[in-house]
Amino acid sequence: MYLDSTKKKEIFSKFGGSDTNTGSVEGQVALFSFRISHLTEHLKKNRKDYGTQRALQLLVGKRRSLLDYLKRNDIEKYRALIKELGLRR
Repeated sequence: MYLDSTKKKEIFSKFGGSDTNTGSVEGQVALFSFRISHLTEHLKKNRKDYGTQRALQLLVGKRRSLLDYLKRNDIEKYRALIKELGLRR
């Protein structure tokens, strides 16, 4: 499986502060970004997989709303997270 508990702990410890801080906005955005990149690669190979396409669109929307929340409340954390994840080109 592409996303097991050790990978989640690694993502949350890097972005969320600790591996048990799963509620942090930064950790959730990083986890969503990891899942989005995996689904994007899957859709490049399987372009008619509409269930995955819908799941990808929902994940992008969730990530967008979390990023909007972070931008409203702490612009410096938002900028650092965007830069670290490489979301804006």
